[in-house]
Amino acid sequence: MSFGMTRSKSLIVRERERERMMGSSPTAREARLQKKVEEALRSKMKARALKECDHVVSKFAECAKGRTFSVVWTCRFHSKELNECLHKFTNDDVLEEYKKQYILEQVNRQSS
Repeated sequence: MSFGMTRSKSLIVRERERERMMGSSPTAREARLQKKVEEALRSKMKARALKECDHVVSKFAECAKGRTFSVVWTCRFHSKELNECLHKFTNDDVLEEYKKQYILEQVNRQSS
């Protein structure tokens, strides 16, 4: 799985290694880069979740069509099903896997 991150984002990996070795905290610039990388990974995670749960999203959308307040109780089952499906692909464990994959890609890119 390739995330197509830019070269400047590979700095984060190097900085994290340096921080572990030296015990220093990240600078403001490094913190911003780390936040941007995490936001990009979260965005990819959400896109994958919507793609994987497309069938459930469609069911909920069909149920909700033409409804306003009644969607809360009328489509309760579809809403619960949608939330469960999305949670499978958007939890902390999945995000950690994305982060690990990103770091491995950066390390592989640096070593080649």
